[in-house]
Amino acid sequence: MFWIVMIAIVAVDQLSKYIIVRSMELGQSIEVIDGFFHLTYVLNTGASFSLLQDQRWFFIVLTVIVLAVVFIYLRQIPRDKKLLRLLLAGFCGGAIGNFIDRLYQGAVVDFLDFKVWPPVFNVADSFLVVSVIALCIYILFEEKSVAKGREQKHE
Repeated sequence: MFWIVMIAIVAVDQLSKYIIVRSMELGQSIEVIDGFFHLTYVLNTGASFSLLQDQRWFFIVLTVIVLAVVFIYLRQIPRDKKLLRLLLAGFCGGAIGNFIDRLYQGAVVDFLDFKVWPPVFNVADSFLVVSVIALCIYILFEEKSVAKGREQKHE
């Protein structure tokens, strides 16, 4: 399931970016929902919120290292930990989607522009952010559950 979800995320991300690049001019913005949501084609040479601009090779190397660590760690995660594996698939799919852009274009294609939220982002960014937040929550509650189990064993 991990591989299918991860590949599906990369495919949806890359397809959506392909459509934007082929149908819009760089900098063009199309209003979808008045004053709320636009499709705005921009290139981001940095990370989320345009941090660390023009650090392409740093992000490429960092992504390779992080993905290698996750793939090694994945081998140790039992198959019955489906939620953890799903969250890691979301993270990896998002990371790979933006990695492909950085590798081949030197920048990430962003286009989702919610006017109530300043940064323009993409599908990969969405999966990265949601999966990292969900992973933090998962780890927090899993650790509490494990600690509670230890306490009950010692009673």
